[in-house]
Amino acid sequence: QAQLVESGGGLVQAGGSLRLSCVASGRTFSTYAMGWFRQAPGKEREFVGGISWGGDRTAYEDSVKGRFTISRDNAKNTVYLQMNSLAVEDTAVYYCAAGPGFRYYVPRSQSEYDYWGLGTQVTVSS
Repeated sequence: QAQLVESGGGLVQAGGSLRLSCVASGRTFSTYAMGWFRQAPGKEREFVGGISWGGDRTAYEDSVKGRFTISRDNAKNTVYLQMNSLAVEDTAVYYCAAGPGFRYYVPRSQSEYDYWGLGTQVTVSS
C-alpha cells in the first residue's frame, strides 16, 4: 500500500528555518510529481510548491518564492521542503502529495495528486 509520511515539523521562531521530509513507501514515486500543500486554521488547503518527477521543474506559491526550496532524491523515495525566513503566516499543517506522470510539469491543483500524507505541523512564533 502506497504511503507518504511527512516529518520535520515543529515550533520555530520567526526568521528561523525548518526542513520537512516526505518519505514514500509501498511503490516507487520516481515518475510522480511531488507537491507540498499547507492548511492554516480556518483556511483552505493551498499549494506551497512542487517538483516534477525528473526534478528539473519546480513551482512555488508566490508568498514562499525565494524562501522555500523543494528538492527530491528518487533513490531514497524522498522529497524535501527547505523553509527559510519563516514567518508567523507560514504556520500550518504541511502535507506532502504525489501526482502521476508529470515529467516536465508541476501540478498546482489538489485534484491532480493521487496520494497524500497525513501532514506535519509547523508553528512559527513571533
